Amino acid sequence: MHVENLHKKFGQLHVLKGVSLSARDGEVIAIIGGSGSGKSTLLRCINCLENPTSGIIRVNGEEIKLKADSHGHTIPADRRQIERIRSKLGMVFQNFNLWSHMTLIENVIEVPVHVLGVKRDVAIREAEKLLARVGLAEKRDVYPAYLSGGQQQRAAIARALAINPRVMLFDEPTSALDPELVGEVLKVIGDLAREGRTMVLVTHEMKFAREVATHVVYLCNGLVEEEGPPEQIFGAPKSERLKQFIRNIG
Repeated sequence: MHVENLHKKFGQLHVLKGVSLSARDGEVIAIIGGSGSGKSTLLRCINCLENPTSGIIRVNGEEIKLKADSHGHTIPADRRQIERIRSKLGMVFQNFNLWSHMTLIENVIEVPVHVLGVKRDVAIREAEKLLARVGLAEKRDVYPAYLSGGQQQRAAIARALAINPRVMLFDEPTSALDPELVGEVLKVIGDLAREGRTMVLVTHEMKFAREVATHVVYLCNGLVEEEGPPEQIFGAPKSERLKQFIRNIG
């Protein structure tokens, strides 16, 4: 996955001001920064949930095609391409975003069956494996409302894995959880990192980022202020803003 000189404006608000980053196979990119720095917007642009104002996004070597609409706003040039790109990206949101009217097993098989055309019995077998992998095998027929936040987020990870994505995107996956539930979700994400899965992770969990990331990007005011291996970013930061950020969050 490759992002080059990405800009995003909401009216007069310039949120991303020329962000570039790359994630090669097996890399774990941790994106850190304060509120309003553009972290979540960056992830939403990568997954085509927001249309960038300008810049280049490539997923699995394929560049997302954009065009201007009649009002001059940037929109996707090819909706089928967007669907194809999204099928290569697994997205895990802050607030789980599980379908409340579906059981866990139904949540996990929904996209494989109805979007990717996987046979239902095949999708169910794979979903059962994924729920077992995140420690929720016995909850397959339970509705999200009857689960803790940590269980819901683990189910959301299983759902994202069900499309067998090339890259996993995590948008502050523990920020909506009670402190005692954070560890169970971080364990699942850490296991995925150790398996060599390519991931881009927006997080406020600095200790976790230091342990699992291969590369850390510090965003500040819509720009990459500093980036590098975790031992450099957390052990010997160069930017005064990054030094202050680490002191404040620590």
